[in-house]
Amino acid sequence: MHTLDLGHGRERTTAAYLIESGGEAALVETGPDATFPNLVAGLARHGLTPRDVKTVFLTHIHLDHAGGAWRMAREGATVHVHPKGAPHLADPSKLLASAKRIYAEKMDELWGTLEPIPPERLRPTEDGEVIRVGAAEVLVVATPGHAIHHNAYLVDGLAFTGDVGGVRVAGGPVLPPTPPPDIDLPVWRASLARLRELKPVALYPTHFDRFDDVEEHLDALEVELSAWAGWVKARMEEGKDEAAIVPEFVAWLTGRLREAGVSEEGLVEYGYALPFAMNVTGLMRYWKNAARA
Repeated sequence: MHTLDLGHGRERTTAAYLIESGGEAALVETGPDATFPNLVAGLARHGLTPRDVKTVFLTHIHLDHAGGAWRMAREGATVHVHPKGAPHLADPSKLLASAKRIYAEKMDELWGTLEPIPPERLRPTEDGEVIRVGAAEVLVVATPGHAIHHNAYLVDGLAFTGDVGGVRVAGGPVLPPTPPPDIDLPVWRASLARLRELKPVALYPTHFDRFDDVEEHLDALEVELSAWAGWVKARMEEGKDEAAIVPEFVAWLTGRLREAGVSEEGLVEYGYALPFAMNVTGLMRYWKNAARA
């Protein structure tokens, strides 16, 4: 297994993972379309081209994970993705419109573009199924909470956790990415419990690389998820709107990261891996939906 640094904004913030077994090659994640040249370069360092990769596993369809999948499909790969995500890769018009609405003129620079993936190149996954890559067995684990279309994948005791397993960069603590629209706190906690039950020997979050302290990592993530959610809820109960909460959250979070020993450059890396303001948007949406339920 090899970590391919996609250099999305900064080095060591976003990865794709290369699995080689029995003469076959697969990727977990592709990263965004904008970093596809870096993915090609990463494969070349291991003597491969995109045409050599016949299988792609996506943890979910957010652009930093799946934006380049259409290019791999064009090169002949079969793209495995949660069934709730597959329709949006076959017809990415809604994904693209949403991203353009958020990122405007920065869209091309940050993410590139999206093209439809032909149905014959898409393979909706089933929770609990095992997919072979050479001699390796890849277990599909549905892990919603961060997104309704989220999977993790377990290979030889290694858990590829996408975003449900948090973000951990720059030598800092694990943090929960909470962008809109699908954040669901109880469901996320249930997914973390399921990951614990699988007893992986290491975690590979997409942001970024390997962590062997599995129990400590997952426990810290659950604590942090509750802390963020409670912090945002308290400000909402004070009657503050998103415009007021976002700068307070950014100041609170950056202060906590500095206390944890994260450098100023590290703060920039965290900002690329999980844009701070979007976490407020996602948690506010969750609490508003919970109040209406």
